Amino acid sequence: MSLLLDNQFKELPPDKAIDTKLFLETVSHIPSFFDCLGSNVFSVIKSDINGNIVKIKAVYLKDPAKYVTLQDIVEAEREAHPAEWPKVGATLALMWLKRGLRFIQILLQSLADGERDEENPNLIRVNVTKAYEQALKKYHGWLVQKIFIVALHAAPYKSNFLKALSKGEEVKEEDCLANVRQFLVTYTVTVDAVYDMYSNLNAELDYTV
Repeated sequence: MSLLLDNQFKELPPDKAIDTKLFLETVSHIPSFFDCLGSNVFSVIKSDINGNIVKIKAVYLKDPAKYVTLQDIVEAEREAHPAEWPKVGATLALMWLKRGLRFIQILLQSLADGERDEENPNLIRVNVTKAYEQALKKYHGWLVQKIFIVALHAAPYKSNFLKALSKGEEVKEEDCLANVRQFLVTYTVTVDAVYDMYSNLNAELDYTV
C-alpha cells in the first residue's frame, strides 16, 4: 500500500470547515514523508512541520470542545491576543505548517503532471525546486535559502523516491503516480481551505526567517 494512501485526508464538509481532531490525526503522519526524500538535509522541513503540529495540538488539547475546527482556534487567539495576533500560538504554527504542506502538494502535483528534466528524467530536482520556490522561498532569508539549495541537490532519484512512497515495494511508476493523484484530491482541498481561511481572516504574514 502507498504511504500516502494509508493516511489520506478526509473530505471536507460544504462549508470547508476543518475538523481539528481529524486534521491533527492525519497531518501527524506527514513528517514521515520527508524520510522518503532520503537526505538528512530535508530534516529541517520535517522538524519544522513536526514542531508546528505539536504547538497546534497543545492548544487544541486545552479545550477540545471549544476548538472543534481550526478556525475556532485562530479566531479565539485573535480575540485573546489582539495586539500580537496573528504572530502568536497555534495561529503562527498553522501559518508555517500550511506552507510545509503546500511544499509537499506542489512537489507531488509536479510529479503527477509529468514535469521533469528531459536530460535527467530520473531526477526530481526540478520538482523539488518548483515546490520550494512557490511554497517556501519567499519566507526564507539568505542563509536558510542556502541550506535549501544544498537540499535540492541532495534530492533522490525519482525511482528511489517513488519506491519509498510505496513503502519499499516494487511498484510501476504509473501505478505509484496514480496513488499520488488519488492522495492529492482531498489533500489539496484541505491545504487550499487553510490558505483561504488565512486570507479571509487577514491572518497571513510575509516576514522571513
